Amino acid sequence: MGGGFYISKFVGVVGIVFGAGAVATVIALAVVYSQEVAKNEALSPTNGGSTIKPPVTTPGGSTVKPQITTPVIPTTAPSNEPWDKYRLPDTLKPDHYNLTLWPRLTVNAQDLYIFTGNSYVVFQCVKETDLILIHSNKLNYTKWGDDHLAKLSALGSTPAPTIKKSWIQPTTQFLVLELNGKLAVGESYQLDTVFVGELADDLGGFYRSVYTEEGEEKVVATTQMQPTDARKAFPCFDEPAMKAIFHITLLHPPMTVALSNGMEHGQTSFDKTKKMSTYLLAFIVSDYDYINSTNDNVLIRIYARKKAIADGQGEYALNKTGPILKFFEKYYNATYPLPKSDQIALPDFNAGAMENWGLITYRETALLYDPKMSSNSNKERIATIIAHELAHMWFGNLVTLRWWNDLWLNEGFASYVEYLGANEAEPDWNIKDLIVLGDVHRVFAVDALASSHPLSSREEDIQKPEQISELFDAISYSKVPIMYTYLNTFAYDNTVYTDLWDHLQMAVNSTGTSLPTGQTVHSIMNRWVLQMGFPVVTINTTTGLINQQHFLLDPSTAGSWIVPIRWMNTGLVQQQIWLEDKTAIKPEMTVTGNNWILANLNVSGYYRVNYDNTNWERLLVVLSSHHESIPVINRAQLVDDAFNLARAKYINTTLALRTTKYLRSEREYMPWESALDNLDFFYLMFDRSEIYGIMQTYLKYQIEPLFKHFGNITGNWTNVPTGHMDQYNQVNAIRVACSTGIEECQTLTKGWYSQWMKDPANNPIHPNLRTTVYCSAIAAGGAAEWEFGWDQFQAATIAIEADKLRSALACTKQPWLLNKYLEYTLDANKIRKQDATSTIVYIASNVVGQSLAWDFMRDRWNYIFTQYGGGSFSFSNLINGVTKRFSTEFELKQLKQFQADNSEVGFGSGTLAVSQSIERTTANIKWVAENKDSVQTWFTTEVPKE
Repeated sequence: MGGGFYISKFVGVVGIVFGAGAVATVIALAVVYSQEVAKNEALSPTNGGSTIKPPVTTPGGSTVKPQITTPVIPTTAPSNEPWDKYRLPDTLKPDHYNLTLWPRLTVNAQDLYIFTGNSYVVFQCVKETDLILIHSNKLNYTKWGDDHLAKLSALGSTPAPTIKKSWIQPTTQFLVLELNGKLAVGESYQLDTVFVGELADDLGGFYRSVYTEEGEEKVVATTQMQPTDARKAFPCFDEPAMKAIFHITLLHPPMTVALSNGMEHGQTSFDKTKKMSTYLLAFIVSDYDYINSTNDNVLIRIYARKKAIADGQGEYALNKTGPILKFFEKYYNATYPLPKSDQIALPDFNAGAMENWGLITYRETALLYDPKMSSNSNKERIATIIAHELAHMWFGNLVTLRWWNDLWLNEGFASYVEYLGANEAEPDWNIKDLIVLGDVHRVFAVDALASSHPLSSREEDIQKPEQISELFDAISYSKVPIMYTYLNTFAYDNTVYTDLWDHLQMAVNSTGTSLPTGQTVHSIMNRWVLQMGFPVVTINTTTGLINQQHFLLDPSTAGSWIVPIRWMNTGLVQQQIWLEDKTAIKPEMTVTGNNWILANLNVSGYYRVNYDNTNWERLLVVLSSHHESIPVINRAQLVDDAFNLARAKYINTTLALRTTKYLRSEREYMPWESALDNLDFFYLMFDRSEIYGIMQTYLKYQIEPLFKHFGNITGNWTNVPTGHMDQYNQVNAIRVACSTGIEECQTLTKGWYSQWMKDPANNPIHPNLRTTVYCSAIAAGGAAEWEFGWDQFQAATIAIEADKLRSALACTKQPWLLNKYLEYTLDANKIRKQDATSTIVYIASNVVGQSLAWDFMRDRWNYIFTQYGGGSFSFSNLINGVTKRFSTEFELKQLKQFQADNSEVGFGSGTLAVSQSIERTTANIKWVAENKDSVQTWFTTEVPKE
């Protein structure tokens, strides 16, 4: 990193760094990976569905016979009534809930898993009203004595009005209570309900996860509330601004463990929570075990399946949680506010993890580490996800967004500081640099589309649950700096992004940090937040002229940004300057002779850089002659910028391809990974054409020295490279060498896999290499290799190993096996629901499987959408993943027809992805038409002659 606190992921405007009382300025434009968080709405007992008759405990404690009925739903409700809107009115404010839930871990007479519950919420009337709206989704209610779905009581001296009418409004997911009189402003009331819901396997709300241990099937009752599924567990004011205190009681069988946000006392009840939002609630009943430690009076516990705990798979997470927590306390200058930090690994969980306050839930692959099975990348993922979720304990949980349009206030900052937390846990990894590959390059690809969106949307544009779900993408996970005054001021409260700018401006004022003349934090940052996209900065090193344009793959003009530019001049680091307008003359940016300029040093800004042709030629000379004089991060960025500038027609495609020629001399992971990611686009466009063969030959020539390098430093593949990045690049070397036909590599991987097939109990393949070796061997093999892999997948007891096999099974070149595998994705007994969409995308990534996956998705869309939930965040990944190879008019026509045919079914959180896929396909068609001939000529020229 450069001087000061230059952050790869950030365009520096005003971030805050603490240390010895000093506050340094940084300009922040964080860019982050997409989490696949799912809120599935699969079949469950709906209002109007089947009758469920379990015993129900009333709020008073007595057992009553439930009178579950189908609530009357007005059929002619005016469209502009409050209950037909998706947002709560501003008339009521919750204070606290008392919630008792009893999940049944065995099926009832109707062959359903259910939960029963009773709750009351105490709320205050802040505006006079004769209407109570409270969120409810897929819950059946027991009628009270007055034949209504709830009971209303006054807690003050003024009696509560009686209920005139009560019903469920399913579209907007409200329990509606019309009253015979007005609620009094300033008075508090209590609303009691008794209800039943299905403990479904839909991965949203209060749901069930099933696993087998020692031959016995076991059920976990668990939760995933974000963003709008707390209402599936109990009636609640389910918006992030409606913070309250929660008193939770869980009834559960003996020999099971109950967990919730608060510390348990006794067998069933928990300490009241802090004042918090409904989406952060969690409650779990399981047959789990745990390990624990104490760090500065905070109890840290790791929960997982008993065998996983016994095998030591929770030890890594336990050892790293304490140091990461301590780091964040120092970084935030705020003590962790809870007495415990529970973390639990779930077999079925569609998100990577969820930051429930005091009880963080994870996929097993995101928390459990087994040194015999887990790779280097598995370990990194665990460290970074733990850091991401712990970061939320302050930024997101303590201080919370007011509404989902400002999602980036939560996710962007957490997704940046996860790298800092992981760096604290593993300081030898140099992990902070990977933010460029993992996040910056990834979000550039989305943010360069005209169908991108600004960071901050208008509240009125984000209303429906599926619209909220759409925001959980790479764009929303960005642009967030932090300071402790912000946390202290808004602790246990809600904010909007302008509150953050106010506090950053306070920091700027108190430290004397200089901003461009006449500018404030608001004026600088609002341009980044309220405009979609990012700029490309073009530097003419002859005249010193700098200009910026909105970077789009299909170029057009838009607004401008205030851009910080830090650069190198022939190897010497220069000072930062500001580009405040669309164009400027900067004499310091001129060079002569063989001198060169490299801007966006260490990728400290969120923008691309273009140069005049002369400077590009000089940079290519530097790469080919002494590439080490350019920082490794910038070597990766030069390649990425060049390829994307070429796609947007700023430079020739052949110039971008020339940035890969020096790679025969490159041994660092980041430039290689950047080049392979960008060449992947060429494979997507041409792996069904005559260009594919010469591309393969060229890349085979480029990768051969790297493959031999790792063979040498590992003692002919018997040892593991010592460096974190080297371990990653060894995987690249084997993957590309085998896929391009280097015989030594193919012999190596087939030999390892054959050895394993002969002795399944002893896998000779190092965990780092398993994903690529499995893929290579299955691709080169036939049915026997695939069936062996499938058997090992089914037998795998460690989720990380199962994931490696699951992705590798999609590598087969046999269409009939891929079709069989596609069918398996819709059978939860074969492929867990959490893994179905990603498995389809794996198959679509295989050139043989792409058309099969597309036909499968189109044919089964109605079923997939119904079963896997309209709010599932994985739909955007599914649609983009299956269509990413599209580059013909025929495919564009099919895509538009798919959009039209399913307009009534809908696309949920994938709605924007359909538009993006159409835009991307249109751009691909144009690109192929304009570049195919020149690309073919270039590769033909550059392929070494035998």
